[in-house]
Amino acid sequence: MRRSARSIALLLCSFVSCASGDKVDNGFDTKVVDAAYKLDGPRVLFDEAHHNGHTAGKSYRPFARLIGSDGYRVARNKAVVTSDVLKPFAVFISANAQGNNERNDDPAFTDAECDAIRDWVAGGGSLLLVTDHYPLGHANERLASRFGVVFSKGTVEDPVAYEHSFEPTHLVFSRDNGGLVDHPINDGVDRVVTFTGQAIHAEAPAVGFLRLLPTALARPPEPKVERHGRDVIVNVLYGDPAPVPGWSQGLALEHGRGRVVVLGEAAMLTARFSGYDGRPIGMNTPGYDNRRLALNIMHWLTRATP
Repeated sequence: MRRSARSIALLLCSFVSCASGDKVDNGFDTKVVDAAYKLDGPRVLFDEAHHNGHTAGKSYRPFARLIGSDGYRVARNKAVVTSDVLKPFAVFISANAQGNNERNDDPAFTDAECDAIRDWVAGGGSLLLVTDHYPLGHANERLASRFGVVFSKGTVEDPVAYEHSFEPTHLVFSRDNGGLVDHPINDGVDRVVTFTGQAIHAEAPAVGFLRLLPTALARPPEPKVERHGRDVIVNVLYGDPAPVPGWSQGLALEHGRGRVVVLGEAAMLTARFSGYDGRPIGMNTPGYDNRRLALNIMHWLTRATP
């Protein structure tokens, strides 16, 4: 008998977008005093064409405003991804793209879209691929595989290195615990918190800049679909924990002339208030440097830093 860490039920809604009722923190400080780009900054395309759980106009609005203040020129994509769509842009951001089946776990991107993104990155573009717990690993693995990235697909927890005001799936990466490795993305960053995601991995020379500790454990998903008349309920149980040595929740790699960052958890780049208890979640969480991390990711992708 497998033991369950967590059970989630969804009724006629997207797995990611309506599970919590969180509210965007519209008062979050998105002003960058010393912008990385003063004029004609890099053009950034936000994916909103793949049932994305996070978009520039909604839950990722604080992130979009933050990088806009840093000089990036943000546009929103509603189209199938092709080389022509990507050509004018320096960065393509996709946050929690989902599949179109009832479990949202079939591939979010077609093979042709994955090839277009891979070739565009090889030619000098940069990709920020943001994923999360089930079903996002399944939905994004086709695209991630083009860059040698694999997902645990369920959840990851750590009974030692976690934010104790939350739960063991809210992981803490710090200088003190060794979770923040030497990389330009971590410059000026001392502590980062993530909020229930999956583990991710790629072979060297990819760098896991948010490195999971040896105490981290991944749980596989066990989804079950139930139908009650016209209602569809997806119950997700998570199975027995297993160690994930060498895995991370943040990867940086180079591909041809371009760069890629993959995240295994999405809320770290939001700024929201919990729908359960009103606590800040994301870049607005006190005592953490997620805001600095967000800017550093963009700077590394666009070579504003080495």
